[in-house]
Amino acid sequence: MSLYGGVDLGGTKIQTVVVDGDGAKVVGKARAATPSAGGPPAVVEAIEQAVRAAAAQAGIDTRELAGLGVGAPGEVDPASGTLLRATNLAGWTKPFALGPALTERLGPPTALGNDVDVATLAEHELGAGRGVESLLGVFWGTGVGGALILDGRLWRGRGGAGEIGHMVVRLGGARCPCGRRGCLEAYAGRRAMELKALREVERGRESTLFEIMRERGRETLASSVWARALEEGDGLARHLIDRAVRALGAGIASAINLLDLELVLIGGGLGTRFGRPMAARIAEAMSPHLFNDGRPPEVRVAELGDLGGSIGATLISRRAVH
Repeated sequence: MSLYGGVDLGGTKIQTVVVDGDGAKVVGKARAATPSAGGPPAVVEAIEQAVRAAAAQAGIDTRELAGLGVGAPGEVDPASGTLLRATNLAGWTKPFALGPALTERLGPPTALGNDVDVATLAEHELGAGRGVESLLGVFWGTGVGGALILDGRLWRGRGGAGEIGHMVVRLGGARCPCGRRGCLEAYAGRRAMELKALREVERGRESTLFEIMRERGRETLASSVWARALEEGDGLARHLIDRAVRALGAGIASAINLLDLELVLIGGGLGTRFGRPMAARIAEAMSPHLFNDGRPPEVRVAELGDLGGSIGATLISRRAVH
């Protein structure tokens, strides 16, 4: 039986899996923090160690893998295995041939795809998107990523389709980590929300967000920190989440007005952490902006959870090998 490795490279964590040939069974997995310094060499080293750990759990050496797939944040060139731009990875300032670097270290041929594309592909084939012909995947985490399934197939456009996080929801609005203004990600991306929270606390606004972060030994306001702060009734956390939901509603509704899709799939660290109640809130926030408001798309939560991206990466690896 052939085994495939998959890597979900995120802004804060690296999740790896080893799966059987049809992707139905995970036989090994490992997780590591994404380096906050050191650029591509540090990321390659961290991925290597996490893949080796997952392979060891599966009882194999990495060179026994039939293929390795990587879902990476940002713009990718699948043909060369190059990560062209990744604004949510520290120190990633120019294109880097991530696929070839991993093949050299680990052995198997490496396929590279956008992280949200591969996670959406996995949900469409194995998870919450099964049985639909058109959907929008919205992955709410460090940033806000998007991917499209049209007529049953992943739509990449010229390579940059689905970037819903950079749809403008407010002209001249808040500065986005991408450098532009008014993007959805400037209001709903976890990194942008953290920077906004920090500015508000420095101005004297009371909040337990950063206290919870330190108590939990975190370096960032992870999804678990936001969830805990909301449970405790933190006013700033509630304000920033409400602000994010309004922006998500406007941005997603605009995409639906353009494409008239069957399904909106909510994933990512924040999306899966908050689950169905938050998906319902996002659907409600979409409603005032939908042109065809009598026939809204269904809004579901991703089923594959934290492993969705890494499982999706194994799918592109298997297709590349075959």
